Amino acid sequence: MVRVIVNKVTSSIATIFGASVVAFVLLRVLPGDPARLIAGSLASDEAIAGVRRQLGLDQPLHVQYIRYITDFFTGDWGFSFSSGVPVKEILGSRFPATAELALYAFLFAFLSALVLALLATYREWPVVDGVVRALSSFGLGTPPFWFAILALIVFFEQFGLLPGPSGRLSSATTPPPLLTGFYTIDALVAGQFDILGEAIKHLILPVVSLGLVPFAFLVRLLRANLLEISSEPFIVVVRSKGIGRWLTHVRHALPNAFLPTLTASGLILAELLTGSVLVERIFTWPGVGALVVDSIKRQDFAVVQTFILLSASLYILVNLVVDILYGVIDPRTRIPTTEAR
Repeated sequence: MVRVIVNKVTSSIATIFGASVVAFVLLRVLPGDPARLIAGSLASDEAIAGVRRQLGLDQPLHVQYIRYITDFFTGDWGFSFSSGVPVKEILGSRFPATAELALYAFLFAFLSALVLALLATYREWPVVDGVVRALSSFGLGTPPFWFAILALIVFFEQFGLLPGPSGRLSSATTPPPLLTGFYTIDALVAGQFDILGEAIKHLILPVVSLGLVPFAFLVRLLRANLLEISSEPFIVVVRSKGIGRWLTHVRHALPNAFLPTLTASGLILAELLTGSVLVERIFTWPGVGALVVDSIKRQDFAVVQTFILLSASLYILVNLVVDILYGVIDPRTRIPTTEAR
């Protein structure tokens, strides 16, 4: 197990290096000059040259890259010239909104997939299984942005049951005292249950829109694995010992069918945490997705480069945790200590 973790960390370092190179090179081959964007279209050549020197863009590429990667790992992420504030501050103010949306979307997708996959494979119930397969097909074939627009038309425009594209709270509502950046948690801790209810209402449509595709993928994957495991001989042996069907299904079939779902869940969670641009745009959600798109348009190098490296690091961290959980859930994946030596 130790060797697996060491190998994973080594490959992770190489992945971070590759992501940093890609981010660094791609942003510099895009058309346009960020120095001219900062100085303005009417600025003189001397003023533009001064901005380039201030940004370090007049130095050789390898010097710029070394400075970029060093500053990132030392916590100096620079300033966003488009907003005039430090990158760490602007990302820190946007990330809680994306994280709250992503985590609730993941919980919705994961728990719904788990429950429905268990029900669809527990007994031979054609109706239940047919409904689950229909939902998974609908989810896989429905773009999140299209479903988000449709949900707004139905539940906001037509029936007025849920809030519209007004962000995390309505404009007339004051956010709860800042503690975690998650409005639902902060409002609950502060005892502001009216704000908690409003935050939940604003979360429902974007959470379902963002979690629909992950739910469809996870329920289809887990259902197929459960059907395969349920036909294995050891399940028959367990049932022959007098253990009930449901207990056998949950305690013995599910853990053996869960490993592929665990891997997919880790990747889905990491992807959701890095932001969903279209869903955030539709619901006016103040997350990092819209920020990064705007920064790319403005060639705001500091914001985009930092976001790409943070996203790569997040993917790597989630995958490392998943690999460790593999060893906890399935002892067959562990490497004996003598072999690790």
